Amino acid sequence: QVQLVESGGGLVQAGGSLRLSCAASGRTFSRYAMGWIRQAPGKEREFVATISWNGSRKYYADSVKGRFTISRDDAKNTVYLQMNSLKPEDTAVYYCAAAPNVRVGISYDYWGQGTQVTVSS
Repeated sequence: QVQLVESGGGLVQAGGSLRLSCAASGRTFSRYAMGWIRQAPGKEREFVATISWNGSRKYYADSVKGRFTISRDDAKNTVYLQMNSLKPEDTAVYYCAAAPNVRVGISYDYWGQGTQVTVSS
């Protein structure tokens, strides 16, 4: 069982940056691949990024490639999403999620409650 709590969302102007954090509980955090998924108003959930259990593999949606960076700190049981050059279309609720293996998609086993990111133009 993994419990996830996101933080770091907020309101930012286009071109700005935010760093999302996701704190995980449970002793087995380091065994899980982690992902970020977002959902904009009126739209379906969309894969953003994922990182393997040891950090050796990272995958990104084309829409965020080159602007977002996913990382993890197993000593802190935390995964991060650094978001640069933000655009209004990045506005969404961002969810942290965990799975036993890397998932390029939205099929994850454990989910956080989400954090709102709003990018103004």
